[in-house]
Amino acid sequence: MTIKDLVNDGATVIDVRSSWEFADGHVNGALNIPLDEIPQRIDEIKNLDSPFLLYCQSGNRSGMACGILQQFGIAKVHNGGGLADMRIALM
Repeated sequence: MTIKDLVNDGATVIDVRSSWEFADGHVNGALNIPLDEIPQRIDEIKNLDSPFLLYCQSGNRSGMACGILQQFGIAKVHNGGGLADMRIALM
């Protein structure tokens, strides 16, 4: 399944960059939950619609965030890579 398919099918898009990075530009409709806040906000995330599509600046932090969510029992997580990757995929 492609990034565009996930978004079109209603995936929750989460930007795991810092709030100032998010404010500088993000994917329309994305939620901002910085990587370092993921463990403290796990209940909030579990109450959102899955699957989850995560992205950051390069794909590194979103990959770590996917691993954290999986450790908390959330199986339907996808690493969308970096912001530029997401923007290209959603064109």
